[in-house]
Amino acid sequence: MGNKNLTKINKCRICDSKKLSDVIDLGKQPIPNGFLNEADLKRIEKKYPLVAVFCNTCSLMQLKYLVAPEVMFDNYLYIPSVSKTRLRHFESLASEISAIANLKKGSLVIDIGSNDGSLLIAFKNLGNKVLGIDPAANLVIVAQLNGIETIHGYFDLNLAKKIVKIHGKAKAMTATNVIAHMNNIHEVLKGVETLLARDGVFVMQFPYLLDLIEKNLFDTIYHEHLSYFSVKSLLYLSKNSKLEMFDIVKSDLDGGSIKVYWKLKDNKKNAVNKEGIKTILKKEEEYGLDIKKTYEKFAQRVEELRKNTVFELEKLKKKKKSIVGYGAAAKANVLLNYFGISKKIIDYIVDSTPYKQGMYAPGSHIPIYAEDMIYKTNPDYVIIFAWNFSKEIIEKNKKYKDLGGKFILIEPEFKIY
Repeated sequence: MGNKNLTKINKCRICDSKKLSDVIDLGKQPIPNGFLNEADLKRIEKKYPLVAVFCNTCSLMQLKYLVAPEVMFDNYLYIPSVSKTRLRHFESLASEISAIANLKKGSLVIDIGSNDGSLLIAFKNLGNKVLGIDPAANLVIVAQLNGIETIHGYFDLNLAKKIVKIHGKAKAMTATNVIAHMNNIHEVLKGVETLLARDGVFVMQFPYLLDLIEKNLFDTIYHEHLSYFSVKSLLYLSKNSKLEMFDIVKSDLDGGSIKVYWKLKDNKKNAVNKEGIKTILKKEEEYGLDIKKTYEKFAQRVEELRKNTVFELEKLKKKKKSIVGYGAAAKANVLLNYFGISKKIIDYIVDSTPYKQGMYAPGSHIPIYAEDMIYKTNPDYVIIFAWNFSKEIIEKNKKYKDLGGKFILIEPEFKIY
């Protein structure tokens, strides 16, 4: 490949099968969270191929090329605490896990990929002892300032063994929006096996492959997301593990997510919801989630969406309309770069994350401002890139709508509100 930060995979990370078929090629793209400052604009921006492949054996969709984790995570700019939707979700998740794992005051809860500690704060408020693990040095500092003890590093079996020696076993472990980022998933499960108390519960949550394909959510395919899970692929994952799934719950978060509940196989306290798991597997099969053709159709729909969106936006520009973006999320950058949308079409993007304000979007170099910029310039149209928070964004900006402003959503199809 001629790039030490890039590796091409030759087999599936879950089942080792070499039967991989290309799904979609989103071109060469910069790291989606690689925001730029003024000085960076003068330098050559590094770009990496973004191609998804499908495993014909276990039906895991995964990236064909892996970017070195340190390029993506050593200084990470996504924090969940800027979204009310996300924080409300964390509070209800903490209460739910508390009940299922029967947590008592002082029970140990460990969060893998704990970011700024938002989820653990919810557990701490319930009286639990908490510990976070995260590879982003900048976020570990933020979490510690929030009073959340956090280990700086990547989670693996070695780290799990060290934690057990110091902190003992965990009654509950969580991994929200992080399992998809990890290449060594089998190793992660081994670490969890080591750390989890005998009657403990491990909950992972991530965007669900069926929703991604069904709703054309191609912009959730990016360099950080190495895996896109179906339940069928998770069954393959648990084949040689001491852990087993005992329940799966669908959620509307992030365009469609699943929460997967795991326990040690010899834990008889949590009964396996066989019917529920069977129902989800049946749905996957009926949709054709394990058939190559399903993915070919998805790629065609995304291509149609690209042509249609560019056509509609150019039409608005010809009418001298001003267009801005809302939410400088990773997904926004994937869409902008794949669609080839630049400053000629979008004047600026607003975002609520202070770290991103005053920066420029990777690839498109569109400037990013605080949210009040919309009221200073009163644009004709606002494209909601952070579509997973569209309801929150529209409610927050009722005044803009009342002034005659219009919102645009692109997925699953281009629509002006």
